[in-house]
Amino acid sequence: MTERTVAITGGHGALGRAVLEAALKAGWRVAVIDHAAGHAAPDGVLEIGGIDLTDADQAQKAMDAVIARFGRLDALLNIAGGFVWQTTDDAAPAWDRMHALNVTTALNASRAALAALRAAPQGRIVNVGSAAALKAGAGMGAYGAAKAGVHALTQALAEELKATRVTVNAVLPSIIDTPANRRDMPGADPATWVAPADLAAVILFLASPESRAMTGALVPVTGRV
Repeated sequence: MTERTVAITGGHGALGRAVLEAALKAGWRVAVIDHAAGHAAPDGVLEIGGIDLTDADQAQKAMDAVIARFGRLDALLNIAGGFVWQTTDDAAPAWDRMHALNVTTALNASRAALAALRAAPQGRIVNVGSAAALKAGAGMGAYGAAKAGVHALTQALAEELKATRVTVNAVLPSIIDTPANRRDMPGADPATWVAPADLAAVILFLASPESRAMTGALVPVTGRV
């Protein structure tokens, strides 16, 4: 993977940091794109903070900065997103917000990256969907619907790009073992959850040349065994 370049959106979250570490270990050149600003990046990592990916112009600005720095883009990992547990009768419905944070961010980043990915020897887009979009429980309607949108975007874009060297796939994790989830669910057993490093390994495989036979796949990643 020497000299291959990856852009990671939402790189400062628990999953984003795990993917960043895995990408660096694998020898990738890495750009991190995040709404948060002021983070110190590891040596050699391009830090692009203060980017609102719900704005298409800002997404394009970020991708242009990646190309200006590295001269190419081989993979886009759309990890940026958001979560809320909310019943349908909540006084302040979060459905639009969940769509913006999960679907619109992935859409804008993908559109901004397409020209560079088409020019790459083997371009890759990897999205983060959710097992909750396959069967949404109570309070998971807004989030599940948004992640279902990510699944549809993944499959549609994969079909649209089948005549190119660009593949588009998504991982569908169950509960990820993050500090926030441990705090919010103190009575649960995190040993059954998905470790960020394990999910990062699947994402990096889908971003690699070895995944060339896969496109439009929704890959469940649902726990440790």
